[in-house]
Amino acid sequence: MAGRLLKVSSLATAVFASSGFYLYNRQLDFNDLSIIRFGRAAATTAVISYDYLTAFKHVEHGTEEYWALKSKVHQRAAAHLLDLCCANRGTFIKVGQHLGALDYLLPEEYTATLKVLHSRAPQSSMEEIKQVIREDLGKELSELFVSFEEKPQGTASLAQVHKAVLHDGRTVAVKVQHPKVQRQSSKDIVVMEVLLRAVHWLFPDFAFMWLVDEAKKNMPLELDFINEGHNAERVANMLAHYPFLKIPMIHWDLSTKRILTMDFAEGGQVNDRDYMKEHDINVNEISENLGKMYSEMIFVHGFVHCDPHPGNVLVRKCPENKKTEIVLLDHGLYQILQPDFRLDYCRLWQALINSDMSKVERYSRRLGAGDLYPLFACVLTARSWTAVNAGISSVPVTHSEVPRDLINLTKCIINYYFHYY
Repeated sequence: MAGRLLKVSSLATAVFASSGFYLYNRQLDFNDLSIIRFGRAAATTAVISYDYLTAFKHVEHGTEEYWALKSKVHQRAAAHLLDLCCANRGTFIKVGQHLGALDYLLPEEYTATLKVLHSRAPQSSMEEIKQVIREDLGKELSELFVSFEEKPQGTASLAQVHKAVLHDGRTVAVKVQHPKVQRQSSKDIVVMEVLLRAVHWLFPDFAFMWLVDEAKKNMPLELDFINEGHNAERVANMLAHYPFLKIPMIHWDLSTKRILTMDFAEGGQVNDRDYMKEHDINVNEISENLGKMYSEMIFVHGFVHCDPHPGNVLVRKCPENKKTEIVLLDHGLYQILQPDFRLDYCRLWQALINSDMSKVERYSRRLGAGDLYPLFACVLTARSWTAVNAGISSVPVTHSEVPRDLINLTKCIINYYFHYY
């Protein structure tokens, strides 16, 4: 018996040692293990849920003490979520960035905390980038490009962009997907769904299950750069009559599901007033052209760019004719708006401009706002209910009203459509 135990023990030791040697050689990142990622997410969910379940037991609802405590609990929860997103990266950062943009749906403690994720995206190493290019294009960097800048121009939750020069002298932007995102995304979404269902069971009023549905629908599209390239070409053809709009041309011979190569376009972010002043770019002209562009996408074609944050909308003086251009980037996700929605939405804006409150209510309800139609009208217009009642076209914006640029307003519209349809 002792001999058999010794043999089993020796075998187990050998297997364990071999496994350890294998993992050491593979330089395994424990963050890649699903059990680690799930455990981290489950622990965070448990801590946040316990805090909300126990924090208010000895505080009377509605008192100043209650609201002050609620703000602190929100802040603690947001900090835990931020730590989780930064640790698990990939899909978690993508969802966290989305939550940080929901100013009218989440408490300020959450949005203010999670907004920092827009500048905390993980960066893949140059060796990882080379490996993706080697696997997808079958060649080394030196065979494909004369030069390839190691420092990325920008890094997002799913990919990063490098500036490179082709052998024919053209300068291109090469968008390369983080190597682990594709493999982890489907598992991460399952983890989120399980944990959000648990939260919904604990807190029946929790109304954010749509996050999972949205991730299930959109993540495969965003991870398919072939789809992104086709979207870019479609919108370029669709809005070709606008001379001010520039969509970088796709280089299909250097593009795959994980790599997208396009013409390199320089410019300043649309919210960079200093850049526009330095380059003599008229802010009002940019605003008007953005309005034309997005209005046509929304009302005429029903094919709408869904991530118009400032990093994806650049402005510049065209090198050839010195005219002002808008460069639209990141075409991974578009939303198709159905004709009924577009017509009701158009009628709602007409009612808002004409201060026809009965129609504001009617079309807001038809669009799914229900009894919250006053809030819905304020969200869309970024105006107070007093201004909405008086007519948004006849009442000047006051200092008490929060100004919002067209980019953020468009994001609000798109987010609304996603959540209700």
